[in-house]
Amino acid sequence: MSIESDEGTDLRQQMAVWRNRFLRLLDRSPAPTAISRPDGSLLIANPSFSALWGLTPGQIRDRNLVDLLVSTDEDSLRKLSEGLRYGRRFRYPIPVEWDTEGLTRTGQLTVEPVSDEFLTPTLLMTFLHVTDRAHDMERELAHALSPQEGRILALVASGATSALIARSVGLTPDGVNYHLSRLCRLLRVPNRTALVAKAYVLGLLPPASWPPDSRESR
Repeated sequence: MSIESDEGTDLRQQMAVWRNRFLRLLDRSPAPTAISRPDGSLLIANPSFSALWGLTPGQIRDRNLVDLLVSTDEDSLRKLSEGLRYGRRFRYPIPVEWDTEGLTRTGQLTVEPVSDEFLTPTLLMTFLHVTDRAHDMERELAHALSPQEGRILALVASGATSALIARSVGLTPDGVNYHLSRLCRLLRVPNRTALVAKAYVLGLLPPASWPPDSRESR
């Protein structure tokens, strides 16, 4: 095997390692975040983003931002379109609306073009900040959690299993799973990963505790 082949293999392995690290960080991010092509086709979305439609990241992949979100400001879209055409690397705030579970939600989508230097933007990094009253109601409802549920939520965020949580809070694993199912219904998320992400968004978990320390679950 040639030296060039060995170097190429090492480089691919390093790229795979960094890609996996990036995806793990994206999944843990409390901010609804997605990466799309310039035409809006989604490549990656984290649990916080996909949970706003009651979906998982896998279910929302390949959907288009244009189909999910409706801009309420044509001037913002015009600025983004011009920025992409001329290669301007700014952050573009766009007020948006979307429908989910019979509700019309509102927020601000921040779009940041990403590419190698001097090249036309090849990706769009997008962040969605929810601003509607339904979000405030979720926050108020979430803060009514019992102390027991608060402890369970913190342990889930640390990466603890149901068995470890049960030993820590004095419940059976089935009892822990009951509370987790209730929390998922309350916050309208499909799974534990999305539950933790939304808990950070709503302020149920302190920002200083993010990212979770996996040593706590050992």
